[in-house]
Amino acid sequence: MTSKMIMRGMIGFYILLFFGYLFGPLAVMGITAFNTPNYPQAYPFEAFTLDWFVKLWNHRSMMDGLKNSIIIGIGVVAISVPVGLAASIIMSQIYHRARGLYYLVTISPLLTPGVIIGISTVIFWKDVMSVTDLTKGLFYKGIILTILGQASFVSAYCLLIFMARLTRFDRAQEEAALDLGASYPQVFWHILLPYLKPAVVSAVVIGFLSSFENYNTTTFAILADKTLVTVLAGEVRQGTTPALSALAVIIIGISLLGAIGYEIAKRREQTRADRAYRQAQIAERDEVEAIA
Repeated sequence: MTSKMIMRGMIGFYILLFFGYLFGPLAVMGITAFNTPNYPQAYPFEAFTLDWFVKLWNHRSMMDGLKNSIIIGIGVVAISVPVGLAASIIMSQIYHRARGLYYLVTISPLLTPGVIIGISTVIFWKDVMSVTDLTKGLFYKGIILTILGQASFVSAYCLLIFMARLTRFDRAQEEAALDLGASYPQVFWHILLPYLKPAVVSAVVIGFLSSFENYNTTTFAILADKTLVTVLAGEVRQGTTPALSALAVIIIGISLLGAIGYEIAKRREQTRADRAYRQAQIAERDEVEAIA
């Protein structure tokens, strides 16, 4: 046995251990979702059942929490993506000596604990409501407060995503469009926004998932309402059931379908781009031959 074989064996064992540690709990949870015992049990597997998915569907608190989580996630994305986009454009336009301070201010929510953000959001809007009646019954609601609290740091994530994309943007395209008579809104809609399309999609997905799984900020800002995460936390304290494993299987399945769908769409787009490139090359070659 050579040293190269030993090294390959060690690398293979490490990879196996890594993926086992990463996906082992998910596999066990997936098995418990289809097993009949009332307590999550992977072995022995007594009998196959789908009753836990039915009980999950009939769990009123969990379904209400899921609905609130989706509403909050959509609201957070609707606020965070435009705010992050605007902040990134400002970052690329302001004087370079002011960028450090501006960057510190805009990124500071990421450095603030979620507990602080949740408590400060509730206190701020409560004080605003006590001063004026304009926000009474409008902002001081659990779902609204949670959207505002989460958007304060999710917008910073979106800012980083857009900044990473804008660093590779050629400003000469904007200058050429302006020289040809385009207005600033036209430059934004027809040049900058199409270039930022991949970043917009990434910001929407990351913003929604960051909102959906958030607990620290949500648990303080949600007030009397509940999200899926807070409901799950309460259920786990009382004792877990295979219905939670069924929920995990559904979430994993949706995530896998989303990833597969994205990969298929990306490959189709790449195929269309390659086909267009080949057709352009053929047309250029035919034109050269015709001239010759």
